Amino acid sequence: MQHRSRPGSSPAAAPSADLNRRRFLQTATAATAASLVFPWLASPRVWGANNRLNLAAIGAGGRGADDLEGVQTENIVALCDADWRHAAGTFAKFPQAARHKDFRQMLDRERGIDAVVVATPDHTHAVAAMAALKRRQHVYCEKPLTRTVYEARALTRAAREAKVATQMGNQGMAFEGNRLIKEWLADGAIGPVREVHAWSDRPTHRGKLPFWWPQGIERPTDTPAVPDTLDWDTWLGPAPWRPYHPAYVPFRWRGWWDFGSGGLGDMGIHNLAPVFDALKLGPPTSVHASSTPVFPETVPLACIVHYEFAARGDHPPVKLHWYDGGLLPARPDALEPDRDLDPEDGILFVGDRGQMLVEGWGGERPRLLPESRNRAYVRPAKSLPRSLGHYAEWIRACKEGTPTASDFAFAGPLTEAVLLGMVSVRLHGARLAWDAANFKVTNEPDANALLHYTYRAGWEL
Repeated sequence: MQHRSRPGSSPAAAPSADLNRRRFLQTATAATAASLVFPWLASPRVWGANNRLNLAAIGAGGRGADDLEGVQTENIVALCDADWRHAAGTFAKFPQAARHKDFRQMLDRERGIDAVVVATPDHTHAVAAMAALKRRQHVYCEKPLTRTVYEARALTRAAREAKVATQMGNQGMAFEGNRLIKEWLADGAIGPVREVHAWSDRPTHRGKLPFWWPQGIERPTDTPAVPDTLDWDTWLGPAPWRPYHPAYVPFRWRGWWDFGSGGLGDMGIHNLAPVFDALKLGPPTSVHASSTPVFPETVPLACIVHYEFAARGDHPPVKLHWYDGGLLPARPDALEPDRDLDPEDGILFVGDRGQMLVEGWGGERPRLLPESRNRAYVRPAKSLPRSLGHYAEWIRACKEGTPTASDFAFAGPLTEAVLLGMVSVRLHGARLAWDAANFKVTNEPDANALLHYTYRAGWEL
């Protein structure tokens, strides 16, 4: 083999065979030592047809209990929840699993974990998922993927580098309706799409009381005792410290700025995912909003967020409008007089040659407007792979390296765009010019301070 020197240097002597051998042994020894100290750096596990993943859950009550139902074919080895009363039912269902309150201790102490389900409140998603990614563990994380725009970008990058199977918990990406939306649009059913409207009634139910969770309120001033079964400091995680109050936990956290992102973060991820997927949307170029009164501590009761996207290849520029809290877009002229828009969830694609209405959450039931056109439309042949199931996709990806419909490469940019809408809401609807390449808002300096926040010590990404 001929060895070439860099221009302007002296020819280098060929390495000796003995030196090559010593370097190989040094490298091999270092690699072996690293795999002992950091077991996730060892050789990938080879999976047989009947092998089961060793799964751990971070957040075992509430949504975590539902997620564990979806992956219970696997070996549940460890459960973590800061509120053991809330997680009691899950603990009872998996009595063999080790129990923890702090996921950092669980991941340090429990060896042999292959994959992790993250189902905590939103503000802990990023630090928990990142801890698993650093250990090269496969990650399923509930939606929205993160609580801040910065976290979404960071997890996208980390997942790409870790080369593990990832999935965000927006189950609608496995729906048949999502395949039909893409196949019909590709067939030219309504022509090029230039405008989309999407909505959810959250936090209300059909625009009426009671609320799913509180929004548009001030922080409580009383300081009741922390329940014995709750580790309040661990529940807060990276969020700024505040006294415990039942106004936050369990589940009531979603409307508080420090913990969640309201209806947009909750259902926007579901109902905007089919739009981003079908139209191949990248980052928005601008975002602005309007809303009911904005409170310092909580998300407003209802908002409308407007996104603008540049042209992408053969796709024209798109204006995307989001509505929540019971607000709806203007009634489409093509909608039959005896039918109303679904007040809970929906999507309306507006094309140059027609409109497609998607009823239900997450892209469930698409149809063309009006119904007479929907009946006359000759459906194209099914050309896209169908899902074997949302959770099954992730389990197979962990074992075989197959793709998932909402991996972090898709979920991260989607979450980033969605949460930019909440930044505009917090700034009372300010129009934000977004420079995605340089990760900054170019026209509103105050907006950049809302892309992330300073974590409490010990909770860094």
